[in-house]
Amino acid sequence: MKTILTGALLALLIGAPSAFAIEPIPGSITYNGQPRAKLTKAPIGSTVYNDFYDGGQRYHETYVIQPDRSLKLVSRQIISFPND
Repeated sequence: MKTILTGALLALLIGAPSAFAIEPIPGSITYNGQPRAKLTKAPIGSTVYNDFYDGGQRYHETYVIQPDRSLKLVSRQIISFPND
């Protein structure tokens, strides 16, 4: 019984990162797939930022350059402005 529970827990933990992945939205750099131009001069692991508007909201995204030079979306924040 312990073996079955351990196996089930391990399978759950392996699949968890994909469940929490941030999906691109219109305006994201990777919305229609990876960009054609590769970031050849930027060091692997460096960050790239993207600010855009969608649906009346302003977004700030953070990407990390992967070893294959693709971009991985790691963070998205909605920027809200205080009412004047």
